[in-house]
Amino acid sequence: MRASVQRAAQVCPVEIAVAVLGGAWKLTIVKHLLEHGVHRTHELHRRLPTASERTLTRQLRELEEDGIIQRTVHPQVPPKVEYALTELGTTLRAVVQQMDHWGATYGTTQAPATARTT
Repeated sequence: MRASVQRAAQVCPVEIAVAVLGGAWKLTIVKHLLEHGVHRTHELHRRLPTASERTLTRQLRELEEDGIIQRTVHPQVPPKVEYALTELGTTLRAVVQQMDHWGATYGTTQAPATARTT
């Protein structure tokens, strides 16, 4: 368990969730793996074109360390690395679907109002 998750555990369960899933692209990575299955790094980067490779790599490592995804390296030349959700990762399906729905609703009800005020 990463130190940030251990610190969050001293506060409350919501903080644990934020420590594990908070990050620029973590929930989006989980969403793509839920919807499309196993991905290679370049496939994820193609789905997240505004994410830098460095940030994407860091987010993948943290998700792996926290047990949400698994990284599989296939022994071939060039190396083939794939990412898939773990059993724990698949338990996020309902959370991701609810957040996706909420985000879509928010985007259609709040974003236009925000755009008018700027």
